[in-house]
Amino acid sequence: MAATFFGEVVRAPCRAGSEDEEEEEARRETPEDQEVRQQLMRKREVRLLRRQTKTSLGVSLLEKYPCSKFIIAIGNNAVAFMSSFVMNSGIWEEVGCAKLWNEWCRTTDAISLSPTEAFCVFYHLVSNPSVLLCQCSCYVAEDQQYQWLEKVFGSCPKKNMQVTILTCRHITDYKTSESTCSLPSPFLRALKTQNFKDSACCSLLEQPNIVHDLPAAVLSYCQVWQIPAILYLCYTDVMKLDPITVEAFKPVLASKSLKGLAKNIPQSTEMLKKLMTTNEIQSNIYT
Repeated sequence: MAATFFGEVVRAPCRAGSEDEEEEEARRETPEDQEVRQQLMRKREVRLLRRQTKTSLGVSLLEKYPCSKFIIAIGNNAVAFMSSFVMNSGIWEEVGCAKLWNEWCRTTDAISLSPTEAFCVFYHLVSNPSVLLCQCSCYVAEDQQYQWLEKVFGSCPKKNMQVTILTCRHITDYKTSESTCSLPSPFLRALKTQNFKDSACCSLLEQPNIVHDLPAAVLSYCQVWQIPAILYLCYTDVMKLDPITVEAFKPVLASKSLKGLAKNIPQSTEMLKKLMTTNEIQSNIYT
């Protein structure tokens, strides 16, 4: 067993006999099996599109839209926070979307997005196009994460930008010597790359805690490419869309990346209430 920089545990591959086994499997595979496998691989491909025209961007997102600040909200509560407190305070233009399919997620084709749908959409700030924002409410499977990173960051990303990631995990994932029942849920923790020199807006994530899924992949990618990046992880006992969990991200508004982007907090709070109401209506199958 081995662990990466951010603590994800991986099995060290054993090559003894593996090549022979792969060759034997390939010999046993029928043309029909190969066709099915290739179809599945094509179906699981991550594509970057212009959502309105459904045409490919052709190059990675950051090659086409270079930025100095890249903010990535992953999960319903992080997306709701950015929608209510940041996107509500300025004019944002959509520049692309990630189209993907897996066992847990199928991104929507709808032009008008709702909180209950799965999507991964990218925007830039019209008044300052060097600020890029990703709203990702869909699950990106392990075998799709590298594709996502290549399509978004490219094969040789620039280092003169700062990446900020927001996401949530259930409080039972938080490792501590005290009972999680005594912890004030929700609460924030931060994890940053070595090149991130600014101060965090909350306490740093303590060992032996680790991060998971797409947030871990983005942070590891930034560490390898020496891109300044920080992850704000909200531990909560409510994983569905929840106003208290959404507002737990508020300290991040004071960070260098988000400072000045949220201009009207009372209006943003009202926007969050409307978003919650819309979500409750759309989640009710009897409505």
